[in-house]
Amino acid sequence: MISATETIEKIEAIVVPILEDRLLELVEVEFRASGKRWLLRIFIDREGGVTIDDCEYVSRELSRALDVEDPIEHPYTLEVSSPGLTRALKRLEDFARYRGKKCRIITRDEVEGRHEFVGKIVDTAAENVLVQEKIGMFTIPICAIKKAHLEFDIEE
Repeated sequence: MISATETIEKIEAIVVPILEDRLLELVEVEFRASGKRWLLRIFIDREGGVTIDDCEYVSRELSRALDVEDPIEHPYTLEVSSPGLTRALKRLEDFARYRGKKCRIITRDEVEGRHEFVGKIVDTAAENVLVQEKIGMFTIPICAIKKAHLEFDIEE
């Protein structure tokens, strides 16, 4: 039996060329049990955002490719969508792209005595994310980040 991680890697290899045709980026692949079926959720994005047509195109093309490649052992439901206003931030490039935006970061290990930070992304440098909170600036190593996402900021 193939692990969920291996399945996700196979799906990523299939979906990335489909996205490149439309200048889209893969944000995240989520594959998990959801009742009797599994849920395969693909989050896509591009500068300026994605449209419903983009999601329909990727869903249609990915469904065809998955039928041919058949990398999934379970019955599943496919969903393709935008990551939304509170998109996940996973790579250093994600943080760099959203400089000046508010984010929430949760770390695996303590960073300056804390595990959670909420503030504006100031910069990225040497595998670190610099976040400005009201109480000061924090340098968070990308390898210490467990989970991060944009925060909806009504001040923007």
